[in-house]
Amino acid sequence: MKSSQVRLMARVRIWSIIGALLLVALPLAGLSRSAAAQDDSESPGTFWDANINAELPGALGQTDMQVWVAASSHTIRGYMLDYWRAQGAAAVYGNPISEPYGARSVYYSQAFDGSIFQFRPEYVWTDTPSMTLEPVGTELLKSETGELRRDGKRTGGGGDRRASAYRAYGADSGVAKRATDNGAVFDSTSGHSVTDQFLTWYEGHEGDWYLGHPLSQPVTQNGIVVQYFEGAVLARDKTGTVSVLPVVSRNPKLFRVQTAPVAQGSLQAFDESLFQTAGNPNPLGDIAAPGRKFIEVSLSQQQLWVYAGDTLVSSTLVSTGLEPNPTLPGLFHVRYKLPTQDMAGAINSDGQVVALGQDAATAAKDGLESGESPYTVPDVPNVMYFNMEAEALHGAYWHHNFGNPMSHGCINLPLDFAAWLYGWAPLGTEVWVHD
Repeated sequence: MKSSQVRLMARVRIWSIIGALLLVALPLAGLSRSAAAQDDSESPGTFWDANINAELPGALGQTDMQVWVAASSHTIRGYMLDYWRAQGAAAVYGNPISEPYGARSVYYSQAFDGSIFQFRPEYVWTDTPSMTLEPVGTELLKSETGELRRDGKRTGGGGDRRASAYRAYGADSGVAKRATDNGAVFDSTSGHSVTDQFLTWYEGHEGDWYLGHPLSQPVTQNGIVVQYFEGAVLARDKTGTVSVLPVVSRNPKLFRVQTAPVAQGSLQAFDESLFQTAGNPNPLGDIAAPGRKFIEVSLSQQQLWVYAGDTLVSSTLVSTGLEPNPTLPGLFHVRYKLPTQDMAGAINSDGQVVALGQDAATAAKDGLESGESPYTVPDVPNVMYFNMEAEALHGAYWHHNFGNPMSHGCINLPLDFAAWLYGWAPLGTEVWVHD
């Protein structure tokens, strides 16, 4: 059997097993009108908009906390709280300005100062993040300029002196050529380029997924330079610093967002330290440093680095996949977490993994071929799956040879580091594995 076939078989078996278990034991819930009505007598965080049933995230290892954000007097919980933290919390998209709700677009949503997060259940079992942003930039630009023709003029007549920034440009235009010549990006779908500090921010915050296509060129508004994207509006100040404009909190009626504050009650106030399951064993920076969370893993150096924005928070030696089961390089996300798990499977005579998610008895019933043998590693701690090849970051108690490949494809971590990382890295945290 070819190595690619082996990996495909392993991937299909484990994710079909995990998916089946979740569907049977942890079905996705929906919102109902009665459950969503909110009044002063109800507890903080009650759903208030149930015009439709919005599918809620299943149990994928997200935090079970609900916290109160003092800066905006709103709550945030579970899956939404995980992704908000992963994307940088208030430092990136701002504070929550609503409670969670079932949006008109059928997605479970919550509004923040600069964006509206939406849970996309169709992406849960893919390598794509399962949270994205409602296209508030599209709606805001439409409200400010009206429908624009390709030449930049309003369909209703009149004009706008900034129309050249809003019109779409062709792939052979000067805008496209300048972007290409300067190493920037020209988006042929929308007809706009992303350059300079806007491009740096866009590439550093998974803009292709969260922000989507650019809808304008940079344009000066009220003394600052802004650029519209589908999911948010970016602003650049005189120092070149880029941030997300709080367009949702400034225009809640436009986005039909209810912003009535809620009382803290017995809820804890949000603080990054609430989620720490252990101390950082290798402190290099503030665990609550502002910015998007991400994890970098070097296969050649057998080392892992943890970042919050530009701050290096921690680092450790690791053990990745040993041939013939190398760890797959690529950009992934923490997507499924378990505090502990029995890891089982089967390998052939060459050491290749040919099945996953089976204990010895089940493997035997399925009929292993000659030379194949089952294995089980009990009580693997702090498991964080990050790709569809069933590879995970997790603690390893069975060896101390970190700095050398040792695994069946997962990324082995020292126990103390795994315990800390499990709390620090919520669902949605980007994992970059490279050679």
